[in-house]
Amino acid sequence: MNEFIFFFNSVVINGAVIGSIYAMGAIGVTLVFGILRFAHFAHADMMTLGAFLVLILTALFPAVGPAIGLPTAFVMMPLAMVATAFIAVGIDKLFYKKLRENNVKPVVMVMASVGVTLMLQGLIRFFAGTGTQSLYIDDRKAIFRIDLPFESASRNLVVTEPQLLLFLSLVFAVVALHLFLNKSRLGKAMRAMSDNPDLAKVSGINTNTVVGVTWIIAGALACAAGTLLSLDVTLKPDLSFMILLPIFAAAIVGGVGSPYGALAGGFVVGLTETLAVFNWTFVLRPLEQAIPALDLPNTLAFVPTEYKITIPFFILLAILIWRPTGLFKGKII
Repeated sequence: MNEFIFFFNSVVINGAVIGSIYAMGAIGVTLVFGILRFAHFAHADMMTLGAFLVLILTALFPAVGPAIGLPTAFVMMPLAMVATAFIAVGIDKLFYKKLRENNVKPVVMVMASVGVTLMLQGLIRFFAGTGTQSLYIDDRKAIFRIDLPFESASRNLVVTEPQLLLFLSLVFAVVALHLFLNKSRLGKAMRAMSDNPDLAKVSGINTNTVVGVTWIIAGALACAAGTLLSLDVTLKPDLSFMILLPIFAAAIVGGVGSPYGALAGGFVVGLTETLAVFNWTFVLRPLEQAIPALDLPNTLAFVPTEYKITIPFFILLAILIWRPTGLFKGKII
Protein backbone atom coordinates (compact mmCIF):
# COMPACT_ATOMS: atom_id res chain seq x y z
CA MET A 1 0.00 0.00 0.00
CA ASN A 2 2.92 2.35 0.67
CA GLU A 3 4.11 1.79 -2.88
CA PHE A 4 0.66 2.43 -4.33
CA ILE A 5 0.25 5.71 -2.45
CA PHE A 6 3.74 6.81 -3.49
CA PHE A 7 2.91 5.97 -7.10
CA PHE A 8 -0.37 7.88 -6.91
CA ASN A 9 1.30 10.98 -5.44
CA SER A 10 4.30 10.92 -7.77
CA VAL A 11 2.66 9.89 -11.04
CA VAL A 12 -1.11 10.35 -11.02
CA ILE A 13 -1.26 13.68 -9.19
CA ASN A 14 1.94 15.16 -10.61
CA GLY A 15 1.10 13.87 -14.08
CA ALA A 16 -2.36 15.41 -13.90
CA VAL A 17 -0.86 18.72 -12.75
CA ILE A 18 1.67 19.00 -15.56
CA GLY A 19 -0.91 17.65 -18.00
CA SER A 20 -3.31 20.42 -16.99
CA ILE A 21 -0.60 23.01 -17.64
CA TYR A 22 0.17 21.52 -21.04
CA ALA A 23 -3.54 21.35 -21.87
CA MET A 24 -4.17 24.98 -20.96
CA GLY A 25 -1.20 26.09 -23.04
CA ALA A 26 -2.06 23.80 -25.95
CA ILE A 27 -5.62 25.13 -26.17
CA GLY A 28 -4.23 28.58 -26.95
CA VAL A 29 -1.80 27.17 -29.51
CA THR A 30 -4.48 25.16 -31.26
CA LEU A 31 -6.92 28.10 -31.36
CA VAL A 32 -4.32 30.30 -33.05
CA PHE A 33 -3.48 27.56 -35.53
CA GLY A 34 -7.13 26.80 -36.22
CA ILE A 35 -7.98 30.45 -37.00
CA LEU A 36 -4.72 31.90 -38.36
CA ARG A 37 -3.12 28.74 -39.78
CA PHE A 38 0.37 29.09 -38.30
CA ALA A 39 2.27 27.72 -35.33
CA HIS A 40 2.72 30.52 -32.80
CA PHE A 41 6.07 29.76 -31.18
CA ALA A 42 5.85 32.85 -28.97
CA HIS A 43 2.92 31.36 -27.05
CA ALA A 44 5.16 29.91 -24.34
CA ASP A 45 6.78 33.31 -23.87
CA MET A 46 3.31 34.80 -23.46
CA MET A 47 2.91 32.36 -20.58
CA THR A 48 6.13 33.64 -19.02
CA LEU A 49 5.19 37.26 -19.63
CA GLY A 50 1.78 36.76 -18.03
CA ALA A 51 3.35 35.18 -14.96
CA PHE A 52 5.74 38.13 -14.57
CA LEU A 53 2.82 40.56 -14.83
CA VAL A 54 1.21 38.63 -11.98
CA LEU A 55 4.46 38.93 -10.02
CA ILE A 56 4.42 42.71 -10.46
CA LEU A 57 0.79 42.98 -9.32
CA THR A 58 1.52 40.68 -6.37
CA ALA A 59 4.43 42.86 -5.30
CA LEU A 60 2.23 45.97 -5.51
CA PHE A 61 -0.66 44.45 -3.53
CA PRO A 62 0.82 41.67 -1.38
CA ALA A 63 -1.86 41.72 1.32
CA VAL A 64 -4.87 41.14 -0.93
CA GLY A 65 -4.61 37.36 -0.98
CA PRO A 66 -4.27 36.67 2.76
CA ALA A 67 -7.27 38.93 3.40
CA ILE A 68 -9.54 36.54 1.46
CA GLY A 69 -7.70 33.27 2.08
CA LEU A 70 -6.21 32.75 -1.39
CA PRO A 71 -2.71 33.27 -2.81
CA THR A 72 -2.29 36.89 -3.85
CA ALA A 73 -0.90 35.81 -7.22
CA PHE A 74 -4.09 33.87 -7.95
CA VAL A 75 -6.24 36.85 -6.99
CA MET A 76 -4.17 39.10 -9.27
CA MET A 77 -4.25 36.59 -12.12
CA PRO A 78 -7.51 37.83 -13.77
CA LEU A 79 -6.07 41.35 -14.06
CA ALA A 80 -2.88 39.98 -15.59
CA MET A 81 -4.94 37.81 -17.96
CA VAL A 82 -6.67 40.94 -19.27
CA ALA A 83 -3.32 42.73 -19.69
CA THR A 84 -1.73 39.72 -21.43
CA ALA A 85 -4.74 39.40 -23.73
CA PHE A 86 -4.38 43.01 -24.87
CA ILE A 87 -0.62 42.55 -25.29
CA ALA A 88 -1.35 39.56 -27.52
CA VAL A 89 -3.74 41.67 -29.61
CA GLY A 90 -1.11 44.42 -29.80
CA ILE A 91 1.57 41.99 -30.97
CA ASP A 92 -0.79 40.74 -33.67
CA LYS A 93 -1.46 44.28 -34.93
CA LEU A 94 2.23 45.21 -34.87
CA PHE A 95 3.69 42.10 -36.47
CA TYR A 96 1.27 39.50 -37.80
CA LYS A 97 -1.54 41.61 -39.28
CA LYS A 98 0.68 43.27 -41.87
CA LEU A 99 1.99 39.88 -42.93
CA ARG A 100 -1.55 38.48 -43.29
CA GLU A 101 -2.60 41.46 -45.39
CA ASN A 102 0.29 40.70 -47.75
CA ASN A 103 -0.81 37.04 -47.99
CA VAL A 104 2.56 35.66 -46.95
CA LYS A 105 3.10 31.93 -46.65
CA PRO A 106 2.58 30.24 -43.25
CA VAL A 107 6.31 29.60 -42.90
CA VAL A 108 6.89 33.37 -42.92
CA MET A 109 4.38 33.75 -40.08
CA VAL A 110 6.17 31.03 -38.16
CA MET A 111 9.53 32.79 -38.58
CA ALA A 112 7.91 36.05 -37.47
CA SER A 113 6.68 34.28 -34.32
CA VAL A 114 10.24 33.13 -33.65
CA GLY A 115 11.31 36.77 -33.86
CA VAL A 116 8.57 37.75 -31.41
CA THR A 117 9.79 34.94 -29.13
CA LEU A 118 13.32 36.35 -29.06
CA MET A 119 11.98 39.86 -28.50
CA LEU A 120 9.83 38.80 -25.54
CA GLN A 121 12.64 36.74 -24.02
CA GLY A 122 14.99 39.71 -24.26
CA LEU A 123 12.48 42.08 -22.68
CA ILE A 124 11.72 39.67 -19.83
CA ARG A 125 15.39 39.18 -19.03
CA PHE A 126 16.10 42.91 -19.32
CA PHE A 127 13.43 43.91 -16.80
CA ALA A 128 13.24 40.82 -14.56
CA GLY A 129 16.81 39.52 -14.65
CA THR A 130 17.81 35.88 -15.04
CA GLY A 131 17.19 34.56 -11.52
CA THR A 132 14.23 32.61 -10.22
CA GLN A 133 11.32 34.39 -8.56
CA SER A 134 8.59 33.29 -6.18
CA LEU A 135 4.98 34.38 -6.59
CA TYR A 136 4.54 34.04 -2.82
CA ILE A 137 5.46 37.28 -1.08
CA ASP A 138 3.33 37.79 2.05
CA ASP A 139 1.73 34.33 1.92
CA ARG A 140 2.84 30.72 1.78
CA LYS A 141 1.96 27.68 -0.27
CA ALA A 142 -0.62 25.54 1.53
CA ILE A 143 -0.22 21.75 1.44
CA PHE A 144 -3.17 19.44 2.03
CA ARG A 145 -2.73 15.87 3.23
CA ILE A 146 -5.69 13.58 2.68
CA ASP A 147 -5.78 10.62 5.06
CA LEU A 148 -6.75 7.29 3.51
CA PRO A 149 -8.46 4.47 5.47
CA PHE A 150 -5.54 2.08 5.04
CA GLU A 151 -3.06 0.58 7.47
CA SER A 152 0.02 2.09 5.94
CA ALA A 153 3.09 3.92 7.15
CA SER A 154 2.51 6.50 4.43
CA ARG A 155 -1.21 6.83 3.82
CA ASN A 156 -1.55 10.48 2.84
CA LEU A 157 -2.38 11.84 -0.58
CA VAL A 158 -0.52 15.12 -0.90
CA VAL A 159 -2.00 18.00 -2.93
CA THR A 160 -0.89 21.61 -2.83
CA GLU A 161 -3.20 24.61 -2.97
CA PRO A 162 -1.90 25.73 -6.41
CA GLN A 163 -2.64 22.27 -7.78
CA LEU A 164 -6.25 22.42 -6.59
CA LEU A 165 -6.60 25.90 -8.04
CA LEU A 166 -5.13 24.63 -11.30
CA PHE A 167 -7.64 21.79 -11.61
CA LEU A 168 -10.56 24.11 -10.83
CA SER A 169 -9.29 26.74 -13.26
CA LEU A 170 -8.89 24.20 -16.04
CA VAL A 171 -12.42 22.86 -15.55
CA PHE A 172 -13.79 26.41 -15.57
CA ALA A 173 -11.79 27.34 -18.68
CA VAL A 174 -12.85 24.23 -20.61
CA VAL A 175 -16.55 24.59 -19.72
CA ALA A 176 -16.52 28.33 -20.51
CA LEU A 177 -14.74 27.77 -23.82
CA HIS A 178 -17.13 24.95 -24.76
CA LEU A 179 -20.17 27.13 -24.08
CA PHE A 180 -18.62 30.07 -25.92
CA LEU A 181 -17.73 28.07 -29.05
CA ASN A 182 -21.04 26.23 -29.23
CA LYS A 183 -23.62 28.68 -27.90
CA SER A 184 -22.46 32.21 -28.73
CA ARG A 185 -22.70 33.78 -32.16
CA LEU A 186 -19.06 34.84 -32.06
CA GLY A 187 -17.96 31.35 -31.05
CA LYS A 188 -19.85 29.86 -33.99
CA ALA A 189 -18.18 32.43 -36.24
CA MET A 190 -14.78 31.26 -34.95
CA ARG A 191 -15.66 27.65 -35.73
CA ALA A 192 -16.82 28.64 -39.21
CA MET A 193 -13.62 30.55 -39.88
CA SER A 194 -11.58 27.63 -38.63
CA ASP A 195 -13.36 25.27 -41.03
CA ASN A 196 -13.23 27.52 -44.11
CA PRO A 197 -11.79 31.07 -43.81
CA ASP A 198 -12.73 32.15 -47.35
CA LEU A 199 -16.32 30.94 -47.06
CA ALA A 200 -16.65 32.59 -43.65
CA LYS A 201 -15.46 35.89 -45.10
CA VAL A 202 -17.88 35.89 -48.03
CA SER A 203 -20.66 34.89 -45.63
CA GLY A 204 -20.36 38.22 -43.88
CA ILE A 205 -18.34 37.15 -40.83
CA ASN A 206 -16.10 39.92 -39.50
CA THR A 207 -12.78 38.10 -39.67
CA ASN A 208 -10.91 40.91 -37.91
CA THR A 209 -13.16 40.53 -34.87
CA VAL A 210 -12.69 36.76 -34.89
CA VAL A 211 -8.92 37.16 -35.05
CA GLY A 212 -8.95 39.66 -32.19
CA VAL A 213 -11.08 37.41 -29.98
CA THR A 214 -8.78 34.48 -30.78
CA TRP A 215 -5.78 36.42 -29.52
CA ILE A 216 -7.67 37.55 -26.43
CA ILE A 217 -8.54 33.96 -25.49
CA ALA A 218 -5.05 32.66 -26.30
CA GLY A 219 -3.35 35.44 -24.33
CA ALA A 220 -5.60 35.01 -21.29
CA LEU A 221 -5.11 31.24 -21.21
CA ALA A 222 -1.34 31.67 -21.63
CA CYS A 223 -1.22 33.98 -18.62
CA ALA A 224 -3.30 31.58 -16.53
CA ALA A 225 -1.16 28.58 -17.46
CA GLY A 226 2.12 30.38 -16.74
CA THR A 227 0.86 31.75 -13.43
CA LEU A 228 -0.54 28.46 -12.14
CA LEU A 229 2.65 26.63 -13.11
CA SER A 230 4.81 29.25 -11.39
CA LEU A 231 2.65 29.09 -8.27
CA ASP A 232 3.30 25.36 -7.97
CA VAL A 233 7.04 25.57 -8.69
CA THR A 234 9.01 28.78 -9.31
CA LEU A 235 8.99 31.51 -11.91
CA LYS A 236 12.01 31.58 -14.22
CA PRO A 237 12.73 33.69 -17.31
CA ASP A 238 13.50 30.51 -19.26
CA LEU A 239 10.15 28.96 -18.35
CA SER A 240 9.13 29.11 -22.02
CA PHE A 241 12.07 26.97 -23.13
CA MET A 242 10.95 24.02 -21.00
CA ILE A 243 7.25 24.35 -21.80
CA LEU A 244 7.24 25.15 -25.54
CA LEU A 245 7.82 21.68 -26.97
CA PRO A 246 5.39 19.86 -24.63
CA ILE A 247 2.49 22.22 -25.38
CA PHE A 248 3.05 21.89 -29.13
CA ALA A 249 3.29 18.13 -28.73
CA ALA A 250 0.02 18.18 -26.78
CA ALA A 251 -1.69 20.23 -29.50
CA ILE A 252 -0.50 17.86 -32.23
CA VAL A 253 -1.28 14.70 -30.26
CA GLY A 254 -4.85 15.86 -29.66
CA GLY A 255 -5.32 17.17 -33.19
CA VAL A 256 -4.21 20.63 -34.28
CA GLY A 257 -7.20 22.97 -34.41
CA SER A 258 -9.26 20.97 -31.90
CA PRO A 259 -9.53 22.55 -28.41
CA TYR A 260 -10.87 19.29 -26.98
CA GLY A 261 -7.99 17.43 -28.58
CA ALA A 262 -5.56 19.86 -26.95
CA LEU A 263 -7.10 19.02 -23.58
CA ALA A 264 -6.67 15.29 -24.15
CA GLY A 265 -3.22 15.74 -25.66
CA GLY A 266 -2.05 17.72 -22.65
CA PHE A 267 -2.90 14.90 -20.27
CA VAL A 268 -1.39 12.28 -22.60
CA VAL A 269 1.92 14.14 -22.80
CA GLY A 270 1.94 15.05 -19.09
CA LEU A 271 1.21 11.55 -17.82
CA THR A 272 3.59 9.91 -20.31
CA GLU A 273 6.38 12.28 -19.32
CA THR A 274 5.78 11.57 -15.63
CA LEU A 275 5.67 7.80 -16.13
CA ALA A 276 8.90 7.88 -18.14
CA VAL A 277 10.96 9.59 -15.41
CA PHE A 278 9.33 7.81 -12.45
CA ASN A 279 11.67 5.64 -10.38
CA TRP A 280 9.99 2.24 -10.67
CA THR A 281 12.29 0.73 -8.05
CA PHE A 282 9.98 2.04 -5.31
CA VAL A 283 7.00 0.19 -6.77
CA LEU A 284 8.88 -3.02 -7.59
CA ARG A 285 10.70 -3.23 -4.25
CA PRO A 286 8.24 -5.79 -2.78
CA LEU A 287 9.26 -8.20 -5.56
CA GLU A 288 12.72 -8.47 -4.01
CA GLN A 289 11.16 -10.11 -0.98
CA ALA A 290 9.21 -12.56 -3.14
CA ILE A 291 12.15 -13.24 -5.50
CA PRO A 292 15.41 -13.31 -3.49
CA ALA A 293 17.54 -13.49 -6.64
CA LEU A 294 16.10 -10.23 -7.91
CA ASP A 295 18.43 -7.29 -7.32
CA LEU A 296 16.87 -3.99 -8.33
CA PRO A 297 19.03 -0.90 -8.91
CA ASN A 298 18.51 2.19 -6.80
CA THR A 299 17.13 4.03 -9.81
CA LEU A 300 15.03 2.35 -12.46
CA ALA A 301 13.47 4.82 -14.90
CA PHE A 302 12.83 4.73 -18.62
CA VAL A 303 14.45 8.14 -19.04
CA PRO A 304 16.68 10.09 -16.61
CA THR A 305 14.99 13.19 -15.21
CA GLU A 306 17.42 15.54 -16.94
CA TYR A 307 16.37 14.11 -20.31
CA LYS A 308 12.60 14.23 -19.82
CA ILE A 309 12.38 16.97 -22.46
CA THR A 310 13.00 14.21 -25.03
CA ILE A 311 9.68 12.52 -24.22
CA PRO A 312 7.55 15.04 -26.14
CA PHE A 313 9.88 14.53 -29.12
CA PHE A 314 9.14 10.80 -29.21
CA ILE A 315 5.41 11.36 -28.73
CA LEU A 316 5.45 13.98 -31.48
CA LEU A 317 7.23 11.72 -33.95
CA ALA A 318 5.01 8.76 -33.14
CA ILE A 319 1.82 10.75 -33.66
CA LEU A 320 3.03 12.33 -36.91
CA ILE A 321 3.87 8.88 -38.29
CA TRP A 322 0.93 6.92 -36.91
CA ARG A 323 -1.90 9.48 -36.98
CA PRO A 324 -0.99 12.88 -38.50
CA THR A 325 -4.43 14.32 -37.72
CA GLY A 326 -4.09 13.51 -34.00
CA LEU A 327 -6.47 11.75 -31.66
CA PHE A 328 -9.38 14.08 -32.48
CA LYS A 329 -8.69 14.33 -36.24
CA GLY A 330 -7.47 17.89 -36.39
CA LYS A 331 -5.83 19.60 -39.34
CA ILE A 332 -2.76 17.98 -40.93
CA ILE A 333 0.28 20.18 -40.51
